[in-house]
Amino acid sequence: MKATRDAYGEMLAQLGEENSNIVVLDADLSGSTKTAVFARKFPERFFNMGIAEANMVGTAAGLAAAGKIPFVSTFAIFAAGRAWEQIRQSVAYPKANVKIVPTHGGVTVGEDGGSHQSVEDIAIMRAIPNMTVIVPADAADTRGAVAAAAAHKGPVYIRLGRNKVPAVFPDDYQFVLGKGCELSAGTDMTFITTGIMTAQAMQASSLLEKEGISARVIHIATIKPLDQDIILQAAKETGAIVTAEEHSVIGGLGSAVAEFLGEHHPTIIKRVGVHDRFGTSGKAEELLKYFGLTPEDLVEAAKEVLAKKLAV
Repeated sequence: MKATRDAYGEMLAQLGEENSNIVVLDADLSGSTKTAVFARKFPERFFNMGIAEANMVGTAAGLAAAGKIPFVSTFAIFAAGRAWEQIRQSVAYPKANVKIVPTHGGVTVGEDGGSHQSVEDIAIMRAIPNMTVIVPADAADTRGAVAAAAAHKGPVYIRLGRNKVPAVFPDDYQFVLGKGCELSAGTDMTFITTGIMTAQAMQASSLLEKEGISARVIHIATIKPLDQDIILQAAKETGAIVTAEEHSVIGGLGSAVAEFLGEHHPTIIKRVGVHDRFGTSGKAEELLKYFGLTPEDLVEAAKEVLAKKLAV
């Protein structure tokens, strides 16, 4: 069990040793975003910009223009919200080599409540041209995503979480930007998931197996650009899909999958996520149940798409 934000802090410090052009900017939240790990090792390359997210992003764009590789961190609600215009105008529009890596995404932020639970950020970032959008599942996935972002030329948004999450991948997992990963074979239906919902889908797949239902599980870390090949293959081979994300069903992974399949291979699909509402205060596990994001909820969604598939 490890939080993706912890893996980010560790990987950032490692990359800092390997590449002196990597610099880090934070909006007075380095203890929470874990950029403090980098700050302790490389204080001359760390900039606490204060509670001034828009200025932070603009400064990062300037550093990128000077040949640096800036990593910018704050909470997801502030990165995608307060700094949206600067991300669009100063980073994405000129294709600046800036990596925006917010933590505290989704409802599992917990007791901070709806004001701090970003359930819209994937949709907001996905809509911006030139932006690569990544949502890792666990620590190993995060380490790979951060390394890939540093090597990639152009804007990247990596959404991380607050709480510890179970390991989905081995420590030596090789992350490939833009590629999905089949974690479990299945022939009856497919879960297409991202972030913490991938572990939930693996549990759901095991529960369904006990009932004689074969569920494929595909993890999509890179939501943009979307791995269309692995999704199309799953649609053709299983004929029923459930998407799952700790995010609004509007504009996120579910929308991306539905939009693609709607044009290329219409398929029975159900989107599991937050349904057009804000978050609320509570413990992370309580909120997963409240918003219908548990393995049991995924089992019910799988049975729903299977019933529709059999009725066709």
